[in-house]
Amino acid sequence: MTLYSKITGTGSYLPANRVTNEALATRLAAQGVETSHEWIVTRSGIEARHFAAADELSSDLAVHAARRALEMAGREAGDIDLVIVASSTPDFHGSFPSTACIVQQKLGMANGSAAFDVQAVCSGFVYALSTADAFIRAGNHKRVLVIGSEIFSRIVDFNDRGTCVLFGDGAGAVLLEVSNEPGILATKLHADGSHADILSIPGNLAGGAVAGSGFLHMDGPAVFKLAVSVLEKVAHEVLDTAGVTPDQIDWLVPHQANIRIMNGTAKKLGLPLEKMVVTVNEHGNTSAASIPLALDQAVRDGRIQPGQNVLMEGVGGGFTWGAVLARM
Repeated sequence: MTLYSKITGTGSYLPANRVTNEALATRLAAQGVETSHEWIVTRSGIEARHFAAADELSSDLAVHAARRALEMAGREAGDIDLVIVASSTPDFHGSFPSTACIVQQKLGMANGSAAFDVQAVCSGFVYALSTADAFIRAGNHKRVLVIGSEIFSRIVDFNDRGTCVLFGDGAGAVLLEVSNEPGILATKLHADGSHADILSIPGNLAGGAVAGSGFLHMDGPAVFKLAVSVLEKVAHEVLDTAGVTPDQIDWLVPHQANIRIMNGTAKKLGLPLEKMVVTVNEHGNTSAASIPLALDQAVRDGRIQPGQNVLMEGVGGGFTWGAVLARM
């Protein structure tokens, strides 16, 4: 019997502190950094974002999102046999123990299920979902929690207006379960390490301290140019693999980084903008959390319906990119 995987629940969480462009501009002005609501919106489409509280960790955000996904699917934490967390802002420096293991503990899962993190920055959720699909198809696992969780407000330099206005915090999750009918129709992942320098945190731990910079560095124009190119190509790759044409896509859920990149991708695929889920205006760029956050919002407000084809795609530091085509 052929095994498939299917999304049975979605969930998301945003920290309580919503920060508008105006509020952020006021904060930055106090330290001599000039920006404005108009400047931010024109370049990114972002109007607001959420920042985590001082005592919130990526695992905390992830647990909130995971519980909502489990509730939608009618499952308990003990039903899960694998947890995968995509995050560039793990709970611990050095990345261990993994945030997935901390999530497992906070969910009260004492069943010895596997748990690990995936690091592909803004492509992290696509990478994690593709990995979960492969595990289920191989017969190794039946129910996998796939989570993207980020607190980027702690790794951006608030003296650099080119990056600090773009990112926000949040988490999104899906429950992926074994199925007799196709759910994840196709996946495609790529990476090109020759572009590692255009989006990175150029520091490392040495002697218990950060050597180099602990802040995010981004060459905006280079990232923009590469993203527009690879997103169109990987979309066609995954559609061709599934035998689906662009006109059969019901919803495009792209990584929510920049509205100009998102609009450009939709247009190149011949999709009306009405078929694209947009949350970047309210969430900012939440890296690995952005796709599941947007997916959950569109599921809960009734736009995404069972049986519809949803194309999810993202790009991230590494340089990484990928796409997943799912039938809901």
